[in-house]
Amino acid sequence: MRRLISIALVMALGAVGPLQAAVPDKITLETAKEKGCLGCHEGIESIREETSAMLAAIKALGRPQGDPEGCVVCHGGNPRGLTAAEAHRGVPEKASETGPKIFYPDPGSIWIADATCGQSGCHQGYPYRLERALMNTEAGKIQGNLHTWGVEEVQNYKVPWGNYAVEDTDGLTPTVGTQVYKTYMTKLIEEHPDQLPTKLDQIPLPSVEEIEADPKLAGFTYQRQQCQRCHVGVKGREKRGDYRGMGCSACHIPYGNEGYYEGGDPTIDKEEQGHMLVHRIQGTREAKVKVRDDMVYSGIPVETCNSCHNRGKRIGVTYQGLMEFPYGSPYNEQGKTQPRLHTKQYLFIADDLHHQYDQSRPENPQGGMLCQDCHTTIDIHGDGNIFGTTLAQVEIECQDCHGTPQAFPWELPLGFSEEFGKTLATEARGLGDTLLAETQAYATQYDKQDGYLLSARGNPLGNVVKDGKKVVLHSATGLDFQVPLLKQLAEDNSWKSPDAMVAMSKVTKHNESMECYACHASWVPQCYGCHVQVNYGKDQDGKPFQDTDWIAGGSERFDDGQTAESPLGTHGHKRPGKVFEKRSYLRWEEPVLGINGEGRVTPLMPGCQIVYTVIDRENKVVALNQLGKSPDEQAALGQARVPDAIDMAPVQPHSVQRKARTCESCHNNPKAMGYGISGGVFQARYPEDIVEDLIDQKNGEPIPGRYQIQIPGIPALDYDWSTIIKDGQQVQTVGTHWPLSRALTKEMRMGMERTGLCMGCHREMSNAELWSKAATEGQLTDEQHIELMNKMFKAYAESVEGKK
Repeated sequence: MRRLISIALVMALGAVGPLQAAVPDKITLETAKEKGCLGCHEGIESIREETSAMLAAIKALGRPQGDPEGCVVCHGGNPRGLTAAEAHRGVPEKASETGPKIFYPDPGSIWIADATCGQSGCHQGYPYRLERALMNTEAGKIQGNLHTWGVEEVQNYKVPWGNYAVEDTDGLTPTVGTQVYKTYMTKLIEEHPDQLPTKLDQIPLPSVEEIEADPKLAGFTYQRQQCQRCHVGVKGREKRGDYRGMGCSACHIPYGNEGYYEGGDPTIDKEEQGHMLVHRIQGTREAKVKVRDDMVYSGIPVETCNSCHNRGKRIGVTYQGLMEFPYGSPYNEQGKTQPRLHTKQYLFIADDLHHQYDQSRPENPQGGMLCQDCHTTIDIHGDGNIFGTTLAQVEIECQDCHGTPQAFPWELPLGFSEEFGKTLATEARGLGDTLLAETQAYATQYDKQDGYLLSARGNPLGNVVKDGKKVVLHSATGLDFQVPLLKQLAEDNSWKSPDAMVAMSKVTKHNESMECYACHASWVPQCYGCHVQVNYGKDQDGKPFQDTDWIAGGSERFDDGQTAESPLGTHGHKRPGKVFEKRSYLRWEEPVLGINGEGRVTPLMPGCQIVYTVIDRENKVVALNQLGKSPDEQAALGQARVPDAIDMAPVQPHSVQRKARTCESCHNNPKAMGYGISGGVFQARYPEDIVEDLIDQKNGEPIPGRYQIQIPGIPALDYDWSTIIKDGQQVQTVGTHWPLSRALTKEMRMGMERTGLCMGCHREMSNAELWSKAATEGQLTDEQHIELMNKMFKAYAESVEGKK
């Protein structure tokens, strides 16, 4: 046990590898009494800036415990220890009863956070909330992926599993939030108990024997080895861009992508990867993080979030404008391709307008927004209940700040834009006068001016205020942004283009049935076809394939808050099987549209489009290019065809642009409506093996007797991956979490289809006499064409009026 603590210690505090000469093997008792932990760690950064009330409170708690800097308040340990081994065990005699019980290398670890971040007088309640929130359970990710494999237990929108067994022990009422929010959420839980369960069991680990008998159970191996490395119960993968702490430290302690320490603690090896950037908490506007004399920042950088949010829906890297691609071009000065980030290489498309540093609005400063500027404490930490999906936990909507062309944000009813199929009350939500207790205690408090804007569920957005005719968002970066209000644009008639005015203000059905980002997220990363091989056989050296099981590693915990995978270089527990992945093709432009769980039109992206191959212990293929089936989706849709379980997922892609999609990109685009790229005419031979050799063109048979299959078939796939509607039937799932998610309805598609409009006029080109009267010399520009059509419309209206 002592050895494990020692390993975890050097991992966290840096005594890995050769220590710098300035660090003594042993200090004197006088030095220990005078400096406490700084007897060895002198030069380390204070966890908060010297002027902060938090640091003052920590030091005040530390002094009676014999540590003037207060390190033991969070870490525990013995400040009178004269060696590393003595100092890094136990706690001071006068330690707080609710504080550390032994030495904790990473006080942020969720498994001991009740005695550190959540101890009495500090952030009480947060560990309970975070343990039940999606950042720890990943319940929705588990349900969505395993549904794609055809696992029965997760069909019919059931969410039975999380990374670890957990139960909501304090009832359905959230532990935080306004009374309005608590009432709203209690009702939502009653209406959707499957999406907000009261308990989760730990995700199972089938044996190899069970998997060989039922190959779709290989989905559990895939889940545990590939998908679950990002939850806050573990430190995760030691790769560029993936370095982070555990629990609270995963977000609030900075780690650079390269994983090098750049602070002043002499015990931390600055040439070893895997360490925090500096020993400082990042969070609010007041929490200033100094890295160098010329680098001081505040807030949680986007890349901290992206140490996890780079796979799945990929919303973090998409927010930065990045999409993975296989080439790594262009070459750099050394003639090499770009370095891998999160084990991938990226193509820059266009970052979200909220992220963009170069602001085009003269009233706003240069600089972009952080994830935390929109996402609330409940979005991130949870509210004490268990959430089965992202839609269940996230409380904000675009309209909460921007409103609609018909209503300012405070004029909208609660629940606007997340109706979940319900008719909303008509009462305006108004503005908030007071902040949540958590915001008052821990966050930056801004002058409310006329009032705080409210989320769709009734909580005050503490950093967004109404100030006269303006709405101001206060960013944790220290910048303040004026938020465009759509109703003000309509009243001032200051639209950027007639297209914007028509789409947002005149076609009222858009606001009633569509998410804002259905138009403004003009690109979405689309990784079509996830070909997964799970191999339980042997490699070329005869060794059985195995890989890291992140859930197994996170389930073995030690008293110091560390898990089996925490120490650098250990990589947790290995389990049988190894996953290999390939793709069919990548796209980014013109996302498909569908309906999300809230009942609104949204962009879709390929979710888990799994086609699986499983190889047993004897290196024999027991499942080849198989697709799961979705009988629950068939029942929900009431159609004859059983959809394949491969999924097109509703998504808020976080790729919003000021210039929205064109009308034609939806209304004259078969892909957008779900019919597939170019109407699904390509890649139509998936079900058959394709041979490329000398071919008898009379019958398509190979001429040589010896030939190879060039492209193996996928027997069940009789459509392109981008197709969700074929012959009027939905052929793959659209979302697995909520009953309302599905492809666009037939009525919607009929209303959108506008192909062939040109022929209303241009078919008369064959009528020389008529065409000569209507046509003019040369070629009309788009603007001239629109004006001509407008004149025709008005002329027709006048002719009809004249007949009345």
